[in-house]
Amino acid sequence: MSKFAIRHLTVAMLSMALVAAPAVTSAYAMGDTGPSAPTDTKAAPTGAKTKKTKKTQKSDKSSSIEDSKFRAGYRTAYATIYDRNDYAAAIAQLKALGQDDNASVATLIGYAYRKLGDYKVSQVWYERALKADPNHVKTWQYYGLWQVEQGNRDQAQYHLSRIAQLAGTDSEEYRSLAAALETPPGTGLVY
Repeated sequence: MSKFAIRHLTVAMLSMALVAAPAVTSAYAMGDTGPSAPTDTKAAPTGAKTKKTKKTQKSDKSSSIEDSKFRAGYRTAYATIYDRNDYAAAIAQLKALGQDDNASVATLIGYAYRKLGDYKVSQVWYERALKADPNHVKTWQYYGLWQVEQGNRDQAQYHLSRIAQLAGTDSEEYRSLAAALETPPGTGLVY
């Protein structure tokens, strides 16, 4: 088993353990590196009072019921991708969430299309994710791996530098993309 596969498996196992601990899961979701559903980083701080009109209350999708449904759906799609490798089913599950412009959702859709070998559609989803959140580290990592697979090593190096700026060189995302860039071109490795 390659070092990348071992790392990926370790991250997946750690992520699953975090899902089992609800108090930890909420804090973990903010980093968006595991199966927890992404959260709105622009939301009001905990304990802050917000004034809602009747119109906002009806269209607000961040109620606790909707939020828990979204998180559950996101976790299901995440497991479908990483545990069962059923990328087509995961795409359908992610699109059913109705949050295609959420950077975490768009990134996973892009990843699933990449794993299915549809690089053009995958690229569209990665770019959509970065449009939604230009600082989404996981998108920079996965899109960087996409660049490596396409032979665009200079672009992948750019993605690596963005990850370094956003999350540092000790982050898993940085180490993963750096390891992919260390492999000789033309080895046919898929990440």
